Amino acid sequence: MSASVLTPNVEKPAPVRSGAGWAPHMWAWIWPKALAILLVLAVWQLVYWSGWRPAYVFPSPIETLSQLGTMVQTERFWSAMGTTVIRAIGGFALALVIGTMIGILVARITPLRLAIGSLITGLQTMPSIAWFPLAILLFGLDEQAILFVVVLGAAPSIANGVISGIDNVPPAFTRLGRVLGAGPVAQYRDIVLPAALPTYVSGLTQGWAFAWRSLMAGELLVIIAEKPSLGAQLEFARQFSQAPTLLATMLVILILGMVVDGLFSSAARSLRRRRGLEVDSS
Repeated sequence: MSASVLTPNVEKPAPVRSGAGWAPHMWAWIWPKALAILLVLAVWQLVYWSGWRPAYVFPSPIETLSQLGTMVQTERFWSAMGTTVIRAIGGFALALVIGTMIGILVARITPLRLAIGSLITGLQTMPSIAWFPLAILLFGLDEQAILFVVVLGAAPSIANGVISGIDNVPPAFTRLGRVLGAGPVAQYRDIVLPAALPTYVSGLTQGWAFAWRSLMAGELLVIIAEKPSLGAQLEFARQFSQAPTLLATMLVILILGMVVDGLFSSAARSLRRRRGLEVDSS
């Protein structure tokens, strides 16, 4: 019997063309967003043409984008954006630590859950702007007043994300961990917290949204003269009836919020794919 009969015919895999797979995927991601932006700009332009409000109150998209181009060339704009971003990162980081610790304790200790579980949800539903009179009374017109409200705005959402994530971990996971000899600390470190991670990231996304909204409200109310910020720039534009500057600043705030939300959403999708909760369509 010849070797050609014994040896199966195995077809060689087709060579993978580098870069051939990402282009359609990227296009599928870009075109809906580009279409949405074009629709918004078209509606904006139509409303401008309708004469619904005077041009000095409601400028056209072209005028607003032109003003945005002028703004980004100034040092004051980047200083204002830097102040806002630093405040957002600092407040969210502190809320992350506090919310995570509270969430783990409430999920683990039943009496504590009974005592403050509903309080956390109540704090989450409370409008952040309602805290500012107290914050200003406690800290004055200072950075600490803004930080106080940002943390109170974000921490409850993060804590609830931790609690929900831990509650949704199947009990079989922890039982298996005990069978394999894992102690209480090892169970939380190696089993419970990793399994709760997708829900936790969703809580972080919501916490960021609350932190960002709280920060913008704070910068509108607590204006520190020596520290320009995007919120203060909004207020000054309103006071001096600079509608193009006001709308351009609002666009910057919107874009920053969308970028960070996109990062959280990407992290959440990656975690779900790794755990088999979502199929990659690419």
